[in-house]
Amino acid sequence: MSEQVILKIEGVNKRFGGLQALTDVRIKINKGQIYGLIGPNGAGKTTFFNVITGLYQPDTGTFELAGQPYSPSAPHAVARSGIARTFQNIRLFGEMTALENVMVGRHVRTRQGVLGAIFRHKAAREEEAAIRQRAQELLDFVGIGHFASRTSKSLAYGDQRRLEIARALATDPQLLALDEPAAGMNATEKLALRELLVKIKNDGKTVLLIEHDVKLMMGLCDRISVLEYGKLIAEGLPAEIQSNKAVIDAYLGGAH
Repeated sequence: MSEQVILKIEGVNKRFGGLQALTDVRIKINKGQIYGLIGPNGAGKTTFFNVITGLYQPDTGTFELAGQPYSPSAPHAVARSGIARTFQNIRLFGEMTALENVMVGRHVRTRQGVLGAIFRHKAAREEEAAIRQRAQELLDFVGIGHFASRTSKSLAYGDQRRLEIARALATDPQLLALDEPAAGMNATEKLALRELLVKIKNDGKTVLLIEHDVKLMMGLCDRISVLEYGKLIAEGLPAEIQSNKAVIDAYLGGAH
């Protein structure tokens, strides 16, 4: 039986003025994979992420999400479509509790709307209770359930990263897109992050991951694409990427 393709993108081009940021980029991610995107600084990784998640509009490209045509648009619409992302720079609501931050993510799946929130009828109250319960479950899942009542700004850096992932998971994504989640982490935090991402994969989720830590990527990802100057120069299994001369010359060097 063939594997289900969660995300298929072909022919993506993006230009900013005189700069060709992406040139004919393509990617195919199967359900249940951790798929890595690597490359040197300025390679176009974050630009590609921003195209996928609706922050930038591509000049050209075809997109399919779980076999259906997909048009990246406003970020909230992208989340409803089934793609959730985190950013390299943490973007949490600092004065809100960890639980409240995750509940915000969950509200993309609410049914009761503004009137339900205002009048607090029974269906709205039941839905809010379900959102709160699911948010707590996700905090437990990522390992910070005991910090539910703490403000997000009071959490340690690694726990803030976990909170961001929990909030993204609250949207019930078909694809979880993580932009350098290990940035700024120490070795212990990176190990814990690796264990969490494997746990997310084992829970049936599909992950697209940008990360500069080559060792982490090679030991974690099922497949990897490599960008250089906005062009795809290699795609394959981690072992294939590590031995690819073009990748070694462009990016890996002695890091592999």
